[in-house]
Amino acid sequence: MEYRQLGDSGVQSSVIAFGSWAAGGWMWGGTEQNDAVAAIHASYDLGVTSIDTAPIYGQGLSEEIVGEAIKSLPRDKVQIMTKFGMRWDLAKGTLAMRSQNNDGQPIDVYKYAGPESIIKECEDSLRRLGTDYIDLYQIHWPDVTTPINDTMAAVARLIEQGKVRAAGVSNYSVEQMQEAEQVLKLASNQVPYSMVRRDIEQDVVQYCVANNKAILAYSPMQLGLLTGKVKPGQHFEATDLRDTHRLFTPENVTRVNAFLDKLRPLAESKNATLGQLVIRWTIAQPGITVALVGARNAEQARQNAKAYEVQLAADEISFINQHLGQLQLA
Repeated sequence: MEYRQLGDSGVQSSVIAFGSWAAGGWMWGGTEQNDAVAAIHASYDLGVTSIDTAPIYGQGLSEEIVGEAIKSLPRDKVQIMTKFGMRWDLAKGTLAMRSQNNDGQPIDVYKYAGPESIIKECEDSLRRLGTDYIDLYQIHWPDVTTPINDTMAAVARLIEQGKVRAAGVSNYSVEQMQEAEQVLKLASNQVPYSMVRRDIEQDVVQYCVANNKAILAYSPMQLGLLTGKVKPGQHFEATDLRDTHRLFTPENVTRVNAFLDKLRPLAESKNATLGQLVIRWTIAQPGITVALVGARNAEQARQNAKAYEVQLAADEISFINQHLGQLQLA
């Protein structure tokens, strides 16, 4: 496994990190806690030392699962990345979505990053994670109701108190990053990025490369679409966000699978799955520091971690990019 520093923070991350959104079950059709803990342990055994989570994933369940998993791991060898600013227990800020919890009960989720809320969220996360510090603390989504400098000043206090090692953002624009950096030094920006979602290359990637900020790419497998295992018209439960996702229409799934079929011989020549090829391509892209990849069981986690062993030459990356350039999605 390769490890890369997140900006100037001193926090090192494995280039493949364990994304625990699915482990929390929320919007993924439920979860099995024992499987999720085993998945984290399997990842760690293969060098995946970084775990990304958030309070909103399962309304605390994901953090509790991560906390359970790291009990038996050396804390100084694990990097815990969690977030703040998505409240399901406080009607304040901006309504982000109306959703359901893992029990199918309706919940309203708000984007809110007021200073007092951040302090409370940090304490709650530390308790659920069973640790006394967070390696990377990230605002989950921009909060238009709170000035960015107020939000970042609260995070700076948590860093001064030793409860947070480094500050990051998620889903921030270049302009928002620049404003945040008037208060503290950012280590990273966590943003969506995949073969079929590359818009950040136009601005965020360029800014982060020029200013030594890490990019944590989430959903590099595009919610499983790029594994080649999703079939046109496949049924998803109503609580699964893929049920209504535009990329999962039968037409788009058909087009993506046709593209993946062109890559299949390359993957097979390397004794790799399509998913492993996709992950390896992702961390080879300019400016992409880390790929966050989810797994719901130990076998999936092992397959994800082993993606690092796949070697891609420059001409093979060009081959992939050539076919990617021909992919047109509705």
